[in-house]
Amino acid sequence: MDFNVKKLASGAGLFFTRAVQFTEEKLGQAEKTELDAHFENLMSRADCTKHWTEKIFRQTEVLLQPNPSARIEEFFYEKLDMKAPSRVTNGELLGQYMEDAAKEFGSETPYGNTLIKVGECERRLGAAEREFLQTSAISFLTPLRNFLEGDWRTISKERRLLENLRLDLDACKTRLKKAKLAEAKAAMAPDFQETRPRNYVLSASASALWTEEVEKAEHELRVAQTEFDRQAEVTRLLLEGISSTHVNHLRCLNEFVEAQAAYYKQCHFHMQELQKELGRLPNAFALNSTHAMATPGPASEGITSPVETDTLKIEEVQAPATGTRKAKVLYDYDAADSSELSLLADELITVYTVPGMDSDWLIGERGNQKGKVPVTYLELLS
Repeated sequence: MDFNVKKLASGAGLFFTRAVQFTEEKLGQAEKTELDAHFENLMSRADCTKHWTEKIFRQTEVLLQPNPSARIEEFFYEKLDMKAPSRVTNGELLGQYMEDAAKEFGSETPYGNTLIKVGECERRLGAAEREFLQTSAISFLTPLRNFLEGDWRTISKERRLLENLRLDLDACKTRLKKAKLAEAKAAMAPDFQETRPRNYVLSASASALWTEEVEKAEHELRVAQTEFDRQAEVTRLLLEGISSTHVNHLRCLNEFVEAQAAYYKQCHFHMQELQKELGRLPNAFALNSTHAMATPGPASEGITSPVETDTLKIEEVQAPATGTRKAKVLYDYDAADSSELSLLADELITVYTVPGMDSDWLIGERGNQKGKVPVTYLELLS
């Protein structure tokens, strides 16, 4: 091991000089070189960028992976430069449980058949979620992490170096100022009556020494100023690069929004398809509704209800005198059979209910067309 005592002593002396200069600045006993306003604005902008990028990055991680244990596990795999094991999403796990339950209950039963349909949909939702997580991690999280762990660390390192050189520069200014004061004091004309002759030689020698000290301090100041100016330019270029970082993060943000929109669009499509499939199944809800409607009371014997079977007889349904409402269609809907009414997003229709009808459905009218419409696709206006 090469132990250089001179280098160690020099480093300790430099550290001590900077510490003294920093302390005197804090106590108001030494002057401080101020950076120009543009440079200060660049540093403030960089600090703001780092602060909010870090917050957005952390919260996006929470959004994509709410489980803190899983985030810690992924962090360790990343630091160890190892590939994290594939993890099943909650939707895929739920779908698997539903399909396993359907096998136990019997796929030929209404409940088992419905569990299979819903389980398959949940698995598709889970697969869409997995794709969204992978896309977001690559297109959004990775660029933010690269900035925080790469560009920002470089900027911070250069800023620390600039601050050290600034302390060296101000220490040189202080040393030169003190040397000039001592030189002026040594160069003062001696008093021949009060000073002994042998002190004239000492005064002349001290004046020469201080003159030499001033020249040395001026040289050190020029060197320190050159190094400071060079480092200030390097740091300025890095700070001005924050604008390019914003442009890059803007592009990544747009890609994140596109991935999120595609994910929710897929989820909406899968749920629409599931609703259509469940609407065609003779499930428990339809059986219960049929049983309730097919059991008339004593007062209703001989009266035929327009809702007697699973298939609504639309031609026999009449709008009530009161109770009709306007509704805005939120999403497109394709009718599953002749008893339903197809819908287009943003159109206005008239809706109402009839006795014994499932609460999840209403009767919708648009001109001469009439049919059942799902309540979840509507926004009731009046």
